[in-house]
Amino acid sequence: MKSKKSAPPKVGVWLFGACGGLATTVVVGARAIARGLFPPQGLVTATPAADGIAWQPLEGLVFGGHEVRDSDYVTAAKEIRESTGTLSESLLQALRSDLRAASRNIRPGVMPNAGRTIESLVGSGGRGRRQSLRAQVARIERDLVEFRERHRLDRLICVNVTSTEAPLPLGPAHRTLAAFEKAIARDDLRAVRPSSIYAYATARLGLPFVHFTPSNATLTPAIRELFDRTGAPYMGCDGKTGETLVKSALAPMFKYRNLRVLSWQGYNILGDRDGRVLADEANKKAKVATKDQLLPNLLGYPLHTHVGIDYVPSLDDLKTAWDFVHFQGFLGVKMVLQFIWQGCDAILAAPLVLDLIRFADLAARRGERGPMTWLASFFKQPVDVAEHDLHRQWHALTEYLERARSDS
Repeated sequence: MKSKKSAPPKVGVWLFGACGGLATTVVVGARAIARGLFPPQGLVTATPAADGIAWQPLEGLVFGGHEVRDSDYVTAAKEIRESTGTLSESLLQALRSDLRAASRNIRPGVMPNAGRTIESLVGSGGRGRRQSLRAQVARIERDLVEFRERHRLDRLICVNVTSTEAPLPLGPAHRTLAAFEKAIARDDLRAVRPSSIYAYATARLGLPFVHFTPSNATLTPAIRELFDRTGAPYMGCDGKTGETLVKSALAPMFKYRNLRVLSWQGYNILGDRDGRVLADEANKKAKVATKDQLLPNLLGYPLHTHVGIDYVPSLDDLKTAWDFVHFQGFLGVKMVLQFIWQGCDAILAAPLVLDLIRFADLAARRGERGPMTWLASFFKQPVDVAEHDLHRQWHALTEYLERARSDS
């Protein structure tokens, strides 16, 4: 008699920004792989480097999240199919019941001090009567606890994939947990952005957290203090998926060969809601900051750098980056390298998010706490990591994987 195959552990994935293009692609992709419709292309955790580790099976992931717009996964996936064609009609038909089930786990998000551009993306039905900051935190916590209990989850991982927020001026309220909690108590909107509330509620519950956007209001010293106190692993920020990924791989080549980079000019065009948000100069400032600091750090000397980002509505989620690298070689001869990177933002980022969910789950199972610094290769601005060389970051990741294998 054949033994009955045991069901995989149930791990919840709570997506802040649940119906955005990236979050929707994550849910569709995870269910497509779980059903055997596609191989796990793009996942580091599905490569030989990650063999020998008991990764959370994708079929055991249960998705939910907070969303400020009036949407669901069926609607959001249809929008992606119509705009970029990356999600086929046949795939969405095959996953229709899965997407409907995940949609039942979506709850209204929060919008404190979100900024005019992000607010403009939300319909009138998404605003409603404003609650106090304390009430918003309590509501987010209730949603997370109810989700965990209703689905009888073994663990719950939270991921921030909300739109890039305008930088928040950080002050005394962000330096310590006590000061931040006083700001929450006095309902000081100037001290928060939406991601602050999400991260704070996650930290209060001691849940693993992945910060995938460049927003600076999320992992402030005050909120990190709370994560450290409750013992949860966390990491961020700003997923490294396209142009910056190429930079972090190419720039070391010039360093290793003693070729001096004089100028590195980059220009990005993209559409979709991300492009619309980044068309706002305030929101763009946060994104450019994480992209533009890489090269001086990597090369070890000052140089002319510039990162341009323009909104082109017709591109939808298909982005293009053109980079011009002016460098000096033997006998002072100046030469040029140019490259063009074209890709779909959500398709590039979704496998990283699934990897990070698995790594956060592994860290939680291993009792690890604090910043998951071995995940630096996934981020433009990795927390507590000064090394931006992709090759060295990769070695740090493989060393962690080797330790995890040895301990299993």
